[in-house]
Amino acid sequence: MRIVTARATPARRTYTAEEVDAAVARLADPDRFGHASEIVTHAAPSLAGVLDAALAQGGWFGAAHESLLAQACGDHDPQARLDAVRALVDEQTRLGMLVGVAVGFELAGELADPNPTQSYEEG
Repeated sequence: MRIVTARATPARRTYTAEEVDAAVARLADPDRFGHASEIVTHAAPSLAGVLDAALAQGGWFGAAHESLLAQACGDHDPQARLDAVRALVDEQTRLGMLVGVAVGFELAGELADPNPTQSYEEG
């Protein structure tokens, strides 16, 4: 038996649109990503699993996605097929980015409190 520790979720701070805009503008500084790139490279395999699970749980890649994929692959006109595949890749990129940002936001919250407060037994 292993004891796993998890923290109680503290009240989350809300942000104004202006605060978010200012934070995003600060991200334009290329020096800000050195450490973040190292950490993300380290965590990439685990984060990919979290992202895949979040996309699956959110229904992002369900029947509708499969239908669009089949439609893109089945078009006989090469240009229409290429356009459909491009549109599908663009949509997947946007969804991956949006869910990835949400995962990153939650990860930041987890890292903000290095002292978890709840424990449970993992079977």
